[in-house]
Amino acid sequence: MKILVTDGMDRTALEQLKKDGHEVAEQFYPPEALGQALRGVDAVVVRSATKIRASHIDEAKGGQLRLIIRAGVGVDNIDVKYAENAGITVKNTPRASSNSVAELAMGHMFSCARFLSAAGHTMREGRWEKKAYGNGFELNGKTLGIIGFGRIGQSLGRMARGIGMEVIAQDIFHVPGIEEQMGMKYVELDSLFAQADLISLHTPSLNGVKLICKENIEKMKDGVVFINTSRGDNVNEADLLEALESGKIRAAGLDVYADEPSNNHALYSHPHVSCTPHVGASTKEAQQRIGAEILEIIRNFGK
Repeated sequence: MKILVTDGMDRTALEQLKKDGHEVAEQFYPPEALGQALRGVDAVVVRSATKIRASHIDEAKGGQLRLIIRAGVGVDNIDVKYAENAGITVKNTPRASSNSVAELAMGHMFSCARFLSAAGHTMREGRWEKKAYGNGFELNGKTLGIIGFGRIGQSLGRMARGIGMEVIAQDIFHVPGIEEQMGMKYVELDSLFAQADLISLHTPSLNGVKLICKENIEKMKDGVVFINTSRGDNVNEADLLEALESGKIRAAGLDVYADEPSNNHALYSHPHVSCTPHVGASTKEAQQRIGAEILEIIRNFGK
């Protein structure tokens, strides 16, 4: 097949695709040029930077595009139904990056609890702010509320249980037997807001619905910590910033934003925000596993 890789992928997997006899091109296309580029390939592999919309699929019609692979979990950067209605198969790699994203969420939890981001920044400025950062808290014994209990949420839950946290979760689908297996329980969303000392968001894009908004923030405990490594458009950033300013939300750990690259300087530079630039799946191990899943998808395609 002719395969276009727009946002990069693991080099070992890419070289193996070539050894398997595929013609592989690596190039990022801006939105206005993407549709025409898709006409000349059988498959395209994208990460989060490339967004394949209905207009691109319309431009690709009549060409040879048969397969879109999202190298990652979420597929909200692809108009999946529209593509499938046009006879194009859409696949993702849901297993590969779960542990990496969960570890980053856990890292942000530690950062928020012990001021790692802010304290490190002030030290690099030559300041010794021991008193300012001397009122952190332990995660052990705290209640973690996980919204969206899929692979990533479950991985984070296991880590949290391992350091002595209580875990509650909200999800529209309840995994049979997992409450007994993990020593956690499912609760309704309002109950999670009321009980959790820390809240970690792991839902797909909710199509414009702001799950974290003023109304729901008011239901949370005073001084709650909020973590988001899922999708930035599920959060009303103005409401989050207001809650950080008032202290209703003690701290936030953010890897994703409403717009990326983020231009919300007031939010990501806030002293109580631990921030990273959407690097949840950006580990060597995750990219190797993603590459292996892509190889598996392409080798099995059409069988």
